Order: sequence, then structure tokens, then C-alpha cells
Amino acid sequence: MYEPSRRAFVKTGAALLGGATTGTTVTAGRARNRFIVDSARVRPKGDVEIVHRLDRVGLSVVRGTERDVRKLGAKYAADLTYSLDHPVEPESVGGNVGAKDEPLYDLQWDKRDQRIPAVHEITRGEGTRVAIIDTGVAAGHPDLQHAVNVELSRNFTDDSFGAAGPYGGYHGTHVAGIVAANDRNETGVAGSAPGTELVDCRVFSTTAPQETLAAFFGDVLAAIVYSAEIGADAANLSLGAYLPRQGLGSFYGKLLNRTTTYANRRGTVLVHAAGNASTDLQHDKNYVDSSESAQGVGVSATGPVGFEWGDSGLEEPFHSPAFYTNYGTNAIDLAAPGGDVDEELLELPAEERPDGWYRDLVLNCIAVPSFSESGEYLGVTYGYDWLAGTSMAAPQVTAAAALVKSVNPEYTPNQVASALKRAAAVPDGYEKTYYGSGYLDPLSAVKG
Repeated sequence: MYEPSRRAFVKTGAALLGGATTGTTVTAGRARNRFIVDSARVRPKGDVEIVHRLDRVGLSVVRGTERDVRKLGAKYAADLTYSLDHPVEPESVGGNVGAKDEPLYDLQWDKRDQRIPAVHEITRGEGTRVAIIDTGVAAGHPDLQHAVNVELSRNFTDDSFGAAGPYGGYHGTHVAGIVAANDRNETGVAGSAPGTELVDCRVFSTTAPQETLAAFFGDVLAAIVYSAEIGADAANLSLGAYLPRQGLGSFYGKLLNRTTTYANRRGTVLVHAAGNASTDLQHDKNYVDSSESAQGVGVSATGPVGFEWGDSGLEEPFHSPAFYTNYGTNAIDLAAPGGDVDEELLELPAEERPDGWYRDLVLNCIAVPSFSESGEYLGVTYGYDWLAGTSMAAPQVTAAAALVKSVNPEYTPNQVASALKRAAAVPDGYEKTYYGSGYLDPLSAVKG
């Protein structure tokens, strides 16, 4: 078995659990001078600027003062801002067929448990397209160069960095790698659907301080519409975001449902990370989870404890619910590998944790951007590292959707989702509330 040195994945400490605790736990707030208007027919008045005009779903995103926006004569509300902490930046792994030939495959418990090499004997996801709505996908990563359609990729943020790069951080590249990392380049890791085409839809922007990421709800809606318009078979939203019910849920929920319904009718399966607050979404009345949209597939996270570290054998199996995952019968459609950790270890200083504890997280691609003090983009370092969260679970399902679509090109989004659900099963001894239809089984899904 390939055994990387500890230095090869330096800084795989508590901060990398940011993928589980902060990397996808999004805090919502009201934006200033930016609004979502329930009309696509508005015309600029005063100092109002059109940011996104989404004709297909009858709404606009505008920038301006509320006084001027009110004069537009349509219902509106402040755009929502989402922010998340940027975890410690890991170091790159230097590197220069089939999934098993990838040098880090033995550390990919998620792909091994899903029997991905056997899946690839049937399909690698050829003929499909997947949109990654996230912090940005590094098209230059050695394991993603084959997959990213740079021309179709779009930057939906206000910054000027463009698309197909990790300008908002490495989260989106890790998500993209879970979907489509190259299984035939004898480098790094393998994705579940390496034959699919990826489109980067960047909605997070790096702001000052550079460790802070920010996204707008309006940009996410625009990215969903765009994904549908370019014919994406699936779109991954590892955002874990909530819409506060109190005073907000009705307006924003209506726009979300309208947008996701449009995407579904255009043929795009939307896959949502359920979030990482250990919350029962079915009974929590404070929030509307994004996976509650009528056309979304909500995904919870599972993971092992004790994968190739500690005593022989696993304390918890690969399909056991992760300690952080949100759950709820009406909110979760499928559970998938997202990574877990022994909670007691998180109470220890990093230097006192046993070697290899982080292997219970999900290993895949990262691309770490660097910026000058003035905010100028300086470049990127490519590598691999472990993250955990429903953010890592969602792209497992998104990739599986591409695999099913590849062997059933006539399937509608609902048929793709149904195929995944039929193939899944709730593991013996576990509660349905964590799994919805069950634990993801892409091999059974593609076999039909």
C-alpha cells in the first residue's frame, strides 16, 4: 500500500475539520445596497445597477440604495450574504489505469466503499456535464485538467478574478475532485465520475481579510439558472446554507423554489449539502434548509472512525452518521461519505492527537491561492488533503447522478434521483432520519 509521509499532507490538524465545522457552515446576514427583486422587467432608475437579470425565473438582482430600489415598483428584499471561515492552508503534494492505479487511492475509503473501480467498468460518467457552485474550481490542478470546461465556467461574484481558478479558496476544488478527479493519470486521487465535464460556477469571493469568504444568495440563484441554461445534468451546491424563517423564509423560499423548479424542468439535478450543525431539520422551526426546495436532493454525511489508524478495525463503519451532520426525515434524501472524526480527539491539542486520525476525513484535491496584501492574485499551489462535511458528501451524490445519467441519457432529473434512491438502503441498526432513502450505492444505481 502507498504510504505518504506525514509532511506530504502537512497541517492536517484541527483546522482541516473546517470542512466539517466552518467550511460549510454558513452564516447568513442581510446585504447592504444589494437587493433581490421579484421581477425581471425592472429598468435601472437613479443609482440602481442590474447585477443579474434572470428572465427565465422572473427576478433580478440589483445594487443601489433601498430608496431607489423601492421606486422600481416590484416586491424586493435585501440580498443575503453568506460567510465562512477559511481553514488553515495545507501544503501541496508534489507529483508528477484505473482508479486503483492512483497512488493515493488506498487512502480514499469513500471511493473504496462505493466500489468505484467496479462502477468504472460500466461508466465513468462520459457524456454528462456537472456544475460546481462553490468557491471556484482550479482547472489547472493535475487531477482536474482533463475535466473543467474553462470557456463555460463563470464568475458570479463582484470580484474580477474570473473563473476556473480557486480564487475563493480550495473548498470548491476539493468538491470538484470528489466528482471528477482523473483516474487514469497515475497521479493523486480518483473521482467517482472522471468522465464527466465540470463547469466552475464561482459564487464565493475572497475578501479582506483574505481568510474570510463571502457569497450572495442572489449569485447562487444566478448560478443555478446558468447551470440549467448550459445543460448541466447535475449541479452541486455544497453550501450548507440556511434561510432564516423569521421574516425571511416566505420571500426567499419562494424565489428558491421557482429557481430550482426551473432547473429541474431544464434537466438539471440539484444536489444540496444538508449542513453541519447536528440539527434535526424536520423539527427545527428556526431555519429553512436549502434542501427543502421542491427540486433538491438533500444529502447528509457519514464516515468511519479508525480508518487505518489506532487499533485494528473500525470503531465506526463507513456508513455511520457523522457526528456533525444535519438530519431529518423530510430534509434528507440520501446519505453519502463525508468524513467523520472521534469527537474526543478534537478536545486535545493538535500535537497530542494520534498519528493518522485525520484519515477518517475525505481525501481529495486542493488548490491553495495566494494573494498580496493589496489583494492581487499571486498564484496557486496544488495538492491533496483531507476535509470533512456534508460538503464532501454532496458531490458523492452529484457524481453518482452523472454516472446514472451517463448510462440512461434519456432520464429526467426526477428519474435520476429516483434511481439513486431505489439503489440505496438504510443500514441495519440505524435510523432512517439520517439517511432518507438510504446510503448511496452508485454501483447498484448504474446497474439498474
